[in-house]
Amino acid sequence: MVCFPCSTKSLVLFLIISAIPIAYIISVERAAPATHVYRYHSSGWFRECAKWDDFHRRFIVSLFEGGVAEVQVPDGHLPDVILKETLLVKEAALAGNASLGIAVDGRRNRLLVVNADVMRNLHSSLAAYDLSTWRRLFLTQLSGSGDEKSFADDVAVDEEGNAYVTDARGSKIWKVGVNGEIVSIMRSPLFTPKEWYKTFVGLNGIVYHPNGYLLVIHTFSGNLFKIELKKGGEVKPVKVGRGKLVFGDGLDLISLTKLVVAGNPSGRLVESSDDWETATITAKFSGPAHRLASAATVKDGKVYLNHLVGMGYPRKTHALVEAVFSPY
Repeated sequence: MVCFPCSTKSLVLFLIISAIPIAYIISVERAAPATHVYRYHSSGWFRECAKWDDFHRRFIVSLFEGGVAEVQVPDGHLPDVILKETLLVKEAALAGNASLGIAVDGRRNRLLVVNADVMRNLHSSLAAYDLSTWRRLFLTQLSGSGDEKSFADDVAVDEEGNAYVTDARGSKIWKVGVNGEIVSIMRSPLFTPKEWYKTFVGLNGIVYHPNGYLLVIHTFSGNLFKIELKKGGEVKPVKVGRGKLVFGDGLDLISLTKLVVAGNPSGRLVESSDDWETATITAKFSGPAHRLASAATVKDGKVYLNHLVGMGYPRKTHALVEAVFSPY
């Protein structure tokens, strides 16, 4: 039998405890940001990835409810002016799947988009679209209901137009040719940590390095890998000093020697002086932690972190926050 006084006390206690993080979030949202922020209105709560499309002067955003949108940044934009998200692509054929990692392939004027069944892991695919007309160039299914459960997450593209898609559940990488054909699947025992609790979220953020290899992060272990494409996909762990990259998510290269890792904390700057045989965490940035940094992009030489969670109702406001790093 429920004791009414006890239930009332429990409810009051719950409300008090709940009010603490809510009050913190409200105070953080109302405070003046420490760095530059692009804010934009959206119809959705979650935005996994944003990348800067320099030629068209816009951010391209992937929609957790499926699809792709743009956020135009006009010349002379003032920080207090909230931008607008405009829908570009919404595929009926991909209904029920989230759009996650994206990559701008400027050389071929196209966008690569990863799609996945987030809840059941029964579908993973890669789509490509023309950046001017938004005509679909291909849609390649990577896994389906009859295959092992997979969760396609992020994508990188090399100089020949090959795409590399990470599987955060199965810790493998699909290689997809320039025309959408599946070329191969990369696997390695190094991708699977010995500790079972580090396998829940596996390979995640990925970038292509102009020197001919991939850099990819394993989220729950924090391991960073170098994959030598010119050596048959040889996998080597990058020895990282001054800390761990646990909960690393999206990646982006600032230069040949500097890599940004978005995640928790908001952003970490990693540097290498030996072509990514080893690396060191040299700086970090702490942004709005309650919004959850999930991807990084570079605009006009500055790093911006995409945040997964939008705030507000009925119009959600999302934030692309400039990451100004402090020594680690």
